[in-house]
Amino acid sequence: MGDAASGRGHVVYPPRSAEDIFKDYRARRSAILRALTHDVEDFYAQCDPEKDNLCLYGYANEAWEVALPAEEVPTELPEPALGINFARDGMNRRDWLALVAVHSDSWLLSVAFYYAARLNRNDRKRLFGMINELQTVFEVVSGARQQQSKERSSMDNGGRAKPSVKVESNGKATEEAYGEDDSDHGETLCGTCGGIYSADEFWIGCDICERWYHGKCVKITPAKAEGIKHYKCPSCSSKRARQ
Repeated sequence: MGDAASGRGHVVYPPRSAEDIFKDYRARRSAILRALTHDVEDFYAQCDPEKDNLCLYGYANEAWEVALPAEEVPTELPEPALGINFARDGMNRRDWLALVAVHSDSWLLSVAFYYAARLNRNDRKRLFGMINELQTVFEVVSGARQQQSKERSSMDNGGRAKPSVKVESNGKATEEAYGEDDSDHGETLCGTCGGIYSADEFWIGCDICERWYHGKCVKITPAKAEGIKHYKCPSCSSKRARQ
């Protein structure tokens, strides 16, 4: 158990405003992050595959707990992913932690927007904006955002391509390397389809949001990328147009 876990999901004074709900979200997120980083050895040991279905809970007092799911139906709050312990020994440890992180992100958002059900449209939008300013648990645990920054620093100012691009040369597929190994980019996900980086595909990075995309997903070819000085993804382009 984390430092001092309290009753699961019990909130004496449910947060009502967007700011208070965000504080609750941030505290629960901090608890989950502690379990998956600083306290990871303790967390790993508690997720025994021989035990019943276990869940990872993060509380508003920033404590975490690995425990059985709530028994009451319906539950007081949305429940986190069930049975996270079963996959522990069947996966690479890093991949398993990343999977738990993804499910934890989903749970944190579900709790936040459960509380936000009575907020108006503008307050819900403001709440999501505050949440979106923070890195996701997955980004912190997997180092995805830091990896993207590292990749961008290795590119030229045009921000055109991933370090490895598949191109056609005299009718044969050849590999053009730009200085880094494919294994360095395994955590990079396409901003459109969510696919994982592969050295045999062309990728392009947005200079505004710093996300990466398959060229085919944003309809950019290697040849077209050569003529782009600063690339702006479709999402950032549409945001700019609405302003």
